Amino acid sequence: MTIGAPFASAWTKTYSPRSVTLVGGLLFAAANIAASFGQQLWHFMLTQGLLLGCTTCLTYIPAVTVAPGWFDGRRGLAMGVILSGTGLGGVVWAPLLRYLNTTIGFRNTLRATGVASFILISASALVLKWEPSAVLQYAREAPAARRRGLNLPRANWTIVRSRAFIAHACGAILQAAAYYTPVYFFSSYARTLGYSDTAGANFIALSNACNFAGKIGLGYLADRYGRLNALVLTTLLSALATLTLWLPSSAPLGLEARQGLFVTYTCLYGVTASAYVSLFPTALAEQFGIQNFASINGLLYMIRGIGTLVGTPVAGALIRGQSATAMGTVVNFEKTILMVGVLLVGATGAVGWARAENGVQRGWRWKA
Repeated sequence: MTIGAPFASAWTKTYSPRSVTLVGGLLFAAANIAASFGQQLWHFMLTQGLLLGCTTCLTYIPAVTVAPGWFDGRRGLAMGVILSGTGLGGVVWAPLLRYLNTTIGFRNTLRATGVASFILISASALVLKWEPSAVLQYAREAPAARRRGLNLPRANWTIVRSRAFIAHACGAILQAAAYYTPVYFFSSYARTLGYSDTAGANFIALSNACNFAGKIGLGYLADRYGRLNALVLTTLLSALATLTLWLPSSAPLGLEARQGLFVTYTCLYGVTASAYVSLFPTALAEQFGIQNFASINGLLYMIRGIGTLVGTPVAGALIRGQSATAMGTVVNFEKTILMVGVLLVGATGAVGWARAENGVQRGWRWKA
């Protein structure tokens, strides 16, 4: 979804966020409607995989690129509210789509989803614009950018070569490689603990609900106690939750104990890991300055996209590669759980490094 972020970010500066988002909304509808006529697997790979991924990038990146510039003192809370929509959408859309699939069929559901998404995305695009100082800056840069056509924007190499940028890049790719894995496998893992298919799917809804609340609550706290501090803390807590709650839930304990550990993990991971997503842009703006944010966020989101592209397939391969059970213990997820935990520990170290670099550059202070 975000591998194309440098393009989307550059086009947002050159052609306006409204234009890019409207194009994304149109293609979003086209991808879903085209998929409704699919007859072979490659039809869905092309429409739901490639095209829908590209259009999601065109609608997501302009929003996270433009929004931080409009806020300062409450930037963490603002981004938490904005990005909490991903959690709320998961809570609302999942049962709605299940209902539509059973009543009107999956093909008509895809068509209805395409139309509804176009309306919602277009409505949001109409209010999406740069804050006034950015308008002047990008108006001066637009003619040269248009002459470069589809070329990537010129990165601020002074920042890209800095230790702080490298630290954030390491944290971004490690956290992204781990982030989606638990969510993708919540349902299948829940079934190994004795839950039904429906109950297993409800764990995803529970995670999304915690995602929604966590982004807003932790965004508020980040404004009070420091956005970089909050980024380090939430990444650390998500790593600890994985290693102290999810991993023990696969141990030879009583079934109720394992279920309790997993429910607790689902909630805590939903709150902490998802908060990284909303705190990430605020931390970048804090560390590199809002005036430089739009020139580097596309590259960092592309790096996150690479992490996502690699992490989840590797996790799936680890699950398929170890399918035995012994003494009632679920062992086929252990390697995957350990992988997620290790990646999040590495991400914690990287964002801690970024926090330290901020202290070295600006002087040590509690709130950062």
